[in-house]
Amino acid sequence: MSYVFPPVAAAVPVAGSDALFPVHRIYCVGRNYVDHAKEMGHSGREAPFFFMKPADAVLPVAEGTTGEMPYPSMTKNLHHEIELVVAIGKDGKDISVEDAASYVWGYAIGLDMTRRDLQAEAKELGRPWCTGKGFDNSAPISAIYPVAQTKLINEGNIHLDVNGAQRQDSDIRKLIWNVAETIAYLSKFYELKAGDLIFTGTPEGVAAVKQGDLLEGRIAGLGSLKIKLV
Repeated sequence: MSYVFPPVAAAVPVAGSDALFPVHRIYCVGRNYVDHAKEMGHSGREAPFFFMKPADAVLPVAEGTTGEMPYPSMTKNLHHEIELVVAIGKDGKDISVEDAASYVWGYAIGLDMTRRDLQAEAKELGRPWCTGKGFDNSAPISAIYPVAQTKLINEGNIHLDVNGAQRQDSDIRKLIWNVAETIAYLSKFYELKAGDLIFTGTPEGVAAVKQGDLLEGRIAGLGSLKIKLV
């Protein structure tokens, strides 16, 4: 038995190593910071909801480098969303909050790039968000930092600059649903697999970017993620 053509495996570099983390699925949590929910016209602690990106939407950026993201077609309103990304290291379903830490392999910085105009149109028509969220290169991601201990990341500054000017600045502790709660809730709907990535949501300050802009995201303890829109 042979493949019709060679399979393409999406993977993300591991910090401080030449190893690669193979990507199985990409889950994203919507409106998971209070102030971002408000800026998008919502409020309150609603149950977490999820959307997905294709595994090959990742745009891996190695440590100390600047990635290049082509400005996507079919949009005039591309937005940045800086996020803590959780890398899952083993399979599990119906995971308890108390056990969630044991499923975390590592953490990274991610950008949930969004064609906001297409997302808004989909919302208005009651259609899926796929064209607004799941396009090529829509998930830039830094190298993954392996977990040194089982403790989850529940606090730490999360920040994004565009062309050196601050756009987003908050703290992981402001997540409505923290990492453990998100893993537990998501595992009720899907059997999580080693290689899954969970983009945990973005704080307030999302805004449009244009070709030529330089984006630099930082999360305490995870270094930085730099991309240029080309």
